[in-house]
Amino acid sequence: MKKPILLILILVPFAISAQKKVDLDKFNFTAQYRALPQVQIDTTYHTYNVEVEGSNMMRSYLEELQPEQTIELEGWKKLTSNGHILIKVIVEDLLPESVTIKERVENIKDKSGNITGTKIFYRQEVIYSFAAHAVITDYKGAHLKDVILDTREYKKTYTGPEFPVKQIASGYFLANSVKLTRELYRKSLNTSLHYLSSRVSADYGYRAVNVKDHMWIVDSKNHPEYDAHRKAFLTLNDVFFRMNASTPIDTLRKEVQPVISYFESIKKRYSSSSKHDRKIRYASYFNLAVLYYYLDDPQMMMKEASGLILNDFDSKDGKGFEETAIWLKELFEQTNRNSRHFPVNVEAFRGPREETTASDKASL
Repeated sequence: MKKPILLILILVPFAISAQKKVDLDKFNFTAQYRALPQVQIDTTYHTYNVEVEGSNMMRSYLEELQPEQTIELEGWKKLTSNGHILIKVIVEDLLPESVTIKERVENIKDKSGNITGTKIFYRQEVIYSFAAHAVITDYKGAHLKDVILDTREYKKTYTGPEFPVKQIASGYFLANSVKLTRELYRKSLNTSLHYLSSRVSADYGYRAVNVKDHMWIVDSKNHPEYDAHRKAFLTLNDVFFRMNASTPIDTLRKEVQPVISYFESIKKRYSSSSKHDRKIRYASYFNLAVLYYYLDDPQMMMKEASGLILNDFDSKDGKGFEETAIWLKELFEQTNRNSRHFPVNVEAFRGPREETTASDKASL
């Protein structure tokens, strides 16, 4: 009769220890928000126009390519002229700089695999350069930014097809100069203009951004918070999935309040200085900081970041969250906003010389 009692006494400490062990695992989710301008600009500016200026030598190529249509500033309305800002692109010539002939030797083998001779193939390599830059000004004439798109220092290489006759390879580029120059010019110009679109959209745009992020969720099946942690994440995952850049998140904030209350309760129920309690509190601080970031609440994010540091379990994450919260708060102040979730109706925007109605002003 004493043996079962003894066995229980032996096993109980192990059971308690198992309950006190907590493994956390990354659970991923996706969300969407609207990027805000990273460069300070008048928040009433919402239209732009593009001009592209090239040399006489390349004018025919420019007219064919219509580069003005390539440049897009996301979240702004493009006008043919008289926008709030002017993006002027200055394109220089494409210049061949050096020409060399490269050889490739190919062994000729018989049916037994023995080398019986060689063939020599020739190809032409042309080193060329291209240059372009953009100047951005507003309609009042104020200079906003210069953007280097390409420079002569960055050399490019064109490799021609192979020929068994050296003279044919040597004359290939010259014989096809019009066609090849157009193609190399188009490629260089498109690369520059796509970079410019990306740059100005990051600096001034309101593009929709899709992101993948994670939270820390209990992954120990025998832990008392295992089921509740997963249930909380499933709720959040659903909310994040429905979060989009064009819809205000007031309703979503209400939906996540029970989850916020749950993570807050963990901080109180696991309040000791043991590693186990600090680790599960870490998950609460971390998850709430992430949640408040996507709820556009830098003040509450800062609060969780500070708690994460004081909790003394991977406190470096708290410092990173503090920096992000400060950045988000300053971004809202700079752009005169308090959220990254709102509709953008570019068709309602008017240029500085167009009549603007009250409904237009309320569209962004």
